[in-house]
Amino acid sequence: MQRSSIYALALGVMIGSSALAQQGTSDVKRLNGHPDLSGLWTYSIDLPARALKQVVGGQTIIQAPDRSGRLAAREEVRGAVPGGTAAPAYKPELEAKVKETYETQTKLDTTFLCGRPGVPRLGPPRKIVQLPNEMIFLYEEMSGDVYRVIPTDGRKHNPDLDPSYNGDAIGRWEGDVLIVESVNFIKNTWFGELGYFHSDAMKVTERFWRQGEQLAYQVIVDDPKVLAKPWINAPRLIKPSTEPLLETPACVEDDAHRLKNNDHHTQR
Repeated sequence: MQRSSIYALALGVMIGSSALAQQGTSDVKRLNGHPDLSGLWTYSIDLPARALKQVVGGQTIIQAPDRSGRLAAREEVRGAVPGGTAAPAYKPELEAKVKETYETQTKLDTTFLCGRPGVPRLGPPRKIVQLPNEMIFLYEEMSGDVYRVIPTDGRKHNPDLDPSYNGDAIGRWEGDVLIVESVNFIKNTWFGELGYFHSDAMKVTERFWRQGEQLAYQVIVDDPKVLAKPWINAPRLIKPSTEPLLETPACVEDDAHRLKNNDHHTQR
């Protein structure tokens, strides 16, 4: 199937999914006619979920984090785009690079040395502030706290902006689904934990909507230079949180000299 046909199919699916997402949102608080996504949400960055060790008041506290928002939703997510896969499909001629990237993650993953993860690896925001013409996303991120200000006033992408980690994002509403489309990324980030590299042509579409009290979140990544077809991530359901948004301590790299092999993710 040609890429134009894939786009048409994906567009039809997204429109249908947006309509489905409106079901069950009649009792959701609204702002200017749209579901109000504002609030604190569970920390759901796409990292292996292990016990969190903290020293509070001189006492060491070990607590397992809530893993629910990091994984594909176990319950049905109304309005999700179907066809999600665990891993993206790269073009056949990039098979060697895919293998090399996967096997040498600690050498190539800039976040391992306090680099920024970029979008969509940054995950869903910890806090959303919804305003009539823009969305403010706030994150807790170990390489430095991040914010994104996303206009929803109908403007287009700015062709004069320099490439960045989080890209040039604009938002729009399709029914009760907030669509955030980002382009113009630098090339040295990944869009997934396991070495999912991209080119400067990557486009990221994030979808946000409400399912009851939860925030539904799904990502679609397209990159015609490296991907054989758009990658659709499985939807997640993010729970509301009562934990305050805290300033993240400065990232200090102290792990590289401890590595025993090149596989970053078996050593966390």
